[in-house]
Amino acid sequence: MEHSAPSHFINFEDQISCFDFSTHDWSQNLCCIALSNRIVVGIIKLPEESHSDHFEWKILKEIFHEAHCQALAISPETSLSIFPKNVVIAAAGGDFNIRILTSDLDEQHTVRVLKGHNNYINAIAWETDGEFLASVSDDYSCILWDARADFEISTRFYMTAAGMAVKWHPEVKDKLLVAAKDGIVSVYNVKTEQVVLTLETMKFPLMSCDWSTKNRHCVVALAAGELFAWDLRKPSRPIHTKQLHEDGGLVVKISPANENLTASIGRPDLTLKVIHSKASLPVISAPLKLFGGIGWLSRHIAAAYDRKLCLWNVLTK
Repeated sequence: MEHSAPSHFINFEDQISCFDFSTHDWSQNLCCIALSNRIVVGIIKLPEESHSDHFEWKILKEIFHEAHCQALAISPETSLSIFPKNVVIAAAGGDFNIRILTSDLDEQHTVRVLKGHNNYINAIAWETDGEFLASVSDDYSCILWDARADFEISTRFYMTAAGMAVKWHPEVKDKLLVAAKDGIVSVYNVKTEQVVLTLETMKFPLMSCDWSTKNRHCVVALAAGELFAWDLRKPSRPIHTKQLHEDGGLVVKISPANENLTASIGRPDLTLKVIHSKASLPVISAPLKLFGGIGWLSRHIAAAYDRKLCLWNVLTK
């Protein structure tokens, strides 16, 4: 099929290592982008959301970050509607530490370094109310950091392999989804500190996993380039599987507007694919060559391609 050109893109001075969009009410359209030694905080305005027909990008602040950034997550505590503004970002560094960066986007700025992992951190995620931060690492562990208690380690539990993905669900309190590289996906009850549900991809390496915010029963994982989708009400086997990337997949994200739409990046040639579960051909296919993550923003899928953040408009029906 033909390659899909992005609808919009933003240029940066150096290569993007990762990025995150805010999904929270008080900081909608806030975007954090990690470059070699700093995190750029800005606002994206999409044409359908503004009074003009233009795509807008406005930088609000650049925050120094000394280690190579592996993962970013914007806290639900972040608010642009108060004065002074309050932006709270978790950044996982290549030095195995997490930094909690707090800024009023003016003069006030603090950094809190969280030490607990002893290998690369692959994913981080804030609990819906910002009470906990979860992180998973190549050290086979998942750590819950208590934001209300100065980010002390509240719980640490071990997995059967490197932790590749972690996700809280906005509607399912006290449940945490964690995925290990050997294909084991677990739903963990934070209160009882027990695994309450286990899914298995039957293929590995599992590189990515996501939990639909639209449908809390829908979970997908990408393992050995194959997409696995489950209905948690019938978890014994996937409801469907589909080979997406011949030489292996890297990341998968479910559209917040439609649980049947997923975006993934994999090899060969680091190709972005957006697929509908009921269609045989991708909705979007685009070669990237370099990888800096993907994320959904409204009806757009974004992917970092070297020094560009590219956005494609996706029909979500």
